[in-house]
Amino acid sequence: MRDKGIKIKNTIKEHIINNSKEYIIVFIIFIIGIFLGVFFINNSNEETLTEITSYLSGFIDKMKNTSSLQYVDLLKNSIFQNLILTISIWFFGTTVIGIPIVFGLVLYRGFCLGYTISACIAMMGLSKGISFILLSLVAQNLLAIPAILALAVSGFKLYKSIVKDNRKENIKLEFIRHTLFSILMLILLIISSLTEVFISTNALKGLIKYF
Repeated sequence: MRDKGIKIKNTIKEHIINNSKEYIIVFIIFIIGIFLGVFFINNSNEETLTEITSYLSGFIDKMKNTSSLQYVDLLKNSIFQNLILTISIWFFGTTVIGIPIVFGLVLYRGFCLGYTISACIAMMGLSKGISFILLSLVAQNLLAIPAILALAVSGFKLYKSIVKDNRKENIKLEFIRHTLFSILMLILLIISSLTEVFISTNALKGLIKYF
């Protein structure tokens, strides 16, 4: 088991090293998205901030007043969202003109994360905001973010391979690799959904009274 774990670790390390340029580009796009999300909140007008505060307050109150969570519904919704995201990145990654859309999805995911983090801190203050973020976002995103970045890199790699060598045999091989890799990343995203529902949500539910 230990040898198998080491082999998997080495395979992941080798994959990242071999595609380091692609990962750097995708990661920079993701970081730009985060900064755009933070920038949007910090430069929002009072009416927008009031709406955001109202939404977060409603969410917290709902969590406080809910005696039992609908885990099946929450899990279905989370898996469905990750499935749509995976299919979108997979599909647009298989088309030469779809790569900007793949980058756009990564940018949007970063924007949503930056938006959420900044909104929580703006509403709750630094200490409570960070605590809320740690409980509600960190655990699942430890898997989700690397999986999404890897999906985008896979699509980017397929695009570069097609541009470099557009022979039918090469396109077919790279398409199969991209599809299999996307399925693997989808499994990680499903695990991320399980983490979100059964770990993050439970932790937040147990400590929501302090927010």
